[in-house]
Amino acid sequence: MDTMTQTVPVTLTAGAITEIRRLMNEDGFDTTQHLRIGVKGGGCSGMTYVLGFDKAEAEDERFTIEGIPCVMNKSHQLYLYGMEIDWQGGLNSRGFTFSNPNASKTCGCGTSFAV
Repeated sequence: MDTMTQTVPVTLTAGAITEIRRLMNEDGFDTTQHLRIGVKGGGCSGMTYVLGFDKAEAEDERFTIEGIPCVMNKSHQLYLYGMEIDWQGGLNSRGFTFSNPNASKTCGCGTSFAV
């Protein structure tokens, strides 16, 4: 892996880092997997965020946030650069949230956007 200073295309809040580390520390977690951050077509606004653990692919950019190994398809940076991922742990809204400066519109579900 490249040891030069890496550009980190997205940020994780302290809450998101805590939740991701909790998931990574669960019994049976595959430590060869990275946190995949990306997009896919679909959702009520045209594109949906992808956040999950996956194997790294040849076309991925690799970066680390607070010791968490992350991957993102290089073509997804256009849509996600500068995005902040947070974790909401409340009773009414529980889950990861995405604050994306590149989105021209988002929908009420918070996981779908348009550019």
